[in-house]
Amino acid sequence: MKLNEEIIKIFDEWAKLKIKVHVSDKKVYPKIKEIWWVNVGQNVGSEINGKNNNFERPVVVLKVFNNVGFLVAPISSKNKDDKYLIKFNNINEEVNVVNLSQIRAMSDKRFIRKIGVLDSEVFNKIKDIFKDFV
Repeated sequence: MKLNEEIIKIFDEWAKLKIKVHVSDKKVYPKIKEIWWVNVGQNVGSEINGKNNNFERPVVVLKVFNNVGFLVAPISSKNKDDKYLIKFNNINEEVNVVNLSQIRAMSDKRFIRKIGVLDSEVFNKIKDIFKDFV
């Protein structure tokens, strides 16, 4: 991939939004299994990116470390077969996947809005697969 004006513009827009996210005073309290839209941002290489003007993407909360730090896995509507993609039906009964290959720590400042709660059966499947990571 070559450095061009489009790439510079995308990273510039994310940098400006990232500053606003960083200084935000909003308080949210995500819980395990909850699904939230978050400001994922514009990332590097094959790391999963956010979409639209807010560089946002849905994630499921896997672990609450404290009131400001969380372990999350991004959610995608791209339904592929892979041992690290866990399928589930969203609230509209559409198939989505939790992408365990893109798990990351995230600050509470990135959380925008809660959109649901992951089914316990699906969450338990995620936990079982995650145990094999180490």
